[in-house]
Amino acid sequence: MKFSKLFAVVLVFTMLFAGPGAGSAAEVLRMATTTSTDNTGLLDYLAPLLLEEKGIELQWVAVGTGKALEYGRNGDVDVLLVHDPEAEAKFVAEGAGVNRRQVMFNDFIIVGPDSDPAKVRGLSVTEAYKKIALEAAQFASRADKSGTHMAELRLWAAAGMPEPDKEKWYIQTGQGMLETLMIGAERKGYVFTDRGTFIKYQDAQKDASDLEIVIEGDDSLKNQYSVIAVNPAKWENIRYDLALQYIDWMVSPSTQKAIADFSLLGKQLFFPNAER
Repeated sequence: MKFSKLFAVVLVFTMLFAGPGAGSAAEVLRMATTTSTDNTGLLDYLAPLLLEEKGIELQWVAVGTGKALEYGRNGDVDVLLVHDPEAEAKFVAEGAGVNRRQVMFNDFIIVGPDSDPAKVRGLSVTEAYKKIALEAAQFASRADKSGTHMAELRLWAAAGMPEPDKEKWYIQTGQGMLETLMIGAERKGYVFTDRGTFIKYQDAQKDASDLEIVIEGDDSLKNQYSVIAVNPAKWENIRYDLALQYIDWMVSPSTQKAIADFSLLGKQLFFPNAER
């Protein structure tokens, strides 16, 4: 069961997880996750399998990884599915999370208009960033401390560039990935995105998509996802037993195969790697 954005805005966060629907005997697991797992449809695909196999109803809120970790620190959720390894390691080190397990990966890409105004097609990420800044080409960023945004910022630093902020060419959307892609397309700009959400964007746009991949395949673009249980020693209300069942289920061979089988437009969106 997924909560609408309007519902999330109108009600306080704790009310999002009021429990299963009327008449449901399933136990409810509350999860905070990234927008990419939601936007691509992966969770809508996996949640019925979890309910059928484990009798667990997954309820989730999709936000940037930074906000998801905040919900974990506040004890508002039982488990996290996120993709910012550095922030996750800090979350576990400070005692907020336990039993972190990697689950799957895909990759980040840079997309832009066919005209490629900064002429970055085929360059390394760092060289592309330098040219985009030099040419003051439009660049749409989530700017929301999500896993994607933090990966983008690390690459600006790797390019030896100051973190963009008030530059007119740098569009800080404060939105999710799909919305940022749409804004980037409207402004004929570049966007740093995960590949899975871009495939979903292409599917939604059909033949009207006006963004295409200009940078891909760089070693720095791997996008790793992990699951983490919120530490029950911090919060009495954490459904730790359900969180552990979910984590074990996500890394099980059958679920890993289900993740591998999930596709859109004939393209695999996520690659399981729990055993690695």
